Amino acid sequence: MDRFRIANSRRLRSSATDAETKLWRHLSRVPIEGTHFRRQVPIGRYFADFAYHQVGLIIELDGSQHGEDAAMRYDIERTAFLESHGYHVIRFWNSEIIDELEPVLDTIFAIVQQRQILLAEADSFHPTPALRADPPPQGEGEEP
Repeated sequence: MDRFRIANSRRLRSSATDAETKLWRHLSRVPIEGTHFRRQVPIGRYFADFAYHQVGLIIELDGSQHGEDAAMRYDIERTAFLESHGYHVIRFWNSEIIDELEPVLDTIFAIVQQRQILLAEADSFHPTPALRADPPPQGEGEEP
């Protein structure tokens, strides 16, 4: 399953929309030290367009198909799942990225700052998911 998810992430990154490509190029302009966005991140059975794990933020970019009833229901279900795992999901229309990038970046900046403050006060920064690792050698960490 992990190989499938990795391959799917790579496929999604290589076939990014114009809006995804443009936002990815400009996310580094969010002037907050240490921000680390990832793109096409597998979380559960979903792939987030952009995720900043440390503050639990997901950015989704939506094309016109997301205005259709079935897609809206799917997005509600997806957002509920991601929020149940500690993420805050924000959505932008593709046209906003293409035509109004600066206000989008300002919004992302403000939300990242807000999330950092809230999580610091609660002392609960969202951890970056651990990479798969080998299990510890047998006997390590066990009480005698």
